[in-house]
Amino acid sequence: MSEAYTGGCACGAIRYEISGEPMVMNDCQCRDCQRKSGTGHGSYLTFPGRESVKLSGDAKHWDIVGDSGNVKTRAFCPSCGSPVYLTFTAMPDLFTVHAASLDDPGRARLRVGPPRSSPAEIRQDAAKRFLTDATCAAFAHKDVTRGASALSSSAPPDSS
Repeated sequence: MSEAYTGGCACGAIRYEISGEPMVMNDCQCRDCQRKSGTGHGSYLTFPGRESVKLSGDAKHWDIVGDSGNVKTRAFCPSCGSPVYLTFTAMPDLFTVHAASLDDPGRARLRVGPPRSSPAEIRQDAAKRFLTDATCAAFAHKDVTRGASALSSSAPPDSS
């Protein structure tokens, strides 16, 4: 068995310890993750079972509802404001942590993108990864899906 994944918020009020390996490590580029992070993506590790999670401290929660009707709950520290973890109503057994909340962020083996020779191949790969992303596919935001479709073609995104 591998070493547990540990982490928490910046001030230490919220802590987690997760035994087992994540089922997916990803960079999500949906608009919600962009707004949350203040960058072009959010970086996450998703674990397959909540029974392997030990959580301490009291997080504040807020929900976002996607066009699909699925609810994603974001948890953050009320003292320092650090985003720590996410849960999903449609997938209640999953537990997702922000890569930046890990005590050892080097354990997050996130893939920004494979080396490619063609910009078109890079756009195609990014669109495919976005549309199959485990943590955000459940939400299918209309604006995000339109943006991903634009990535897969050379045409400019729809301005509607």
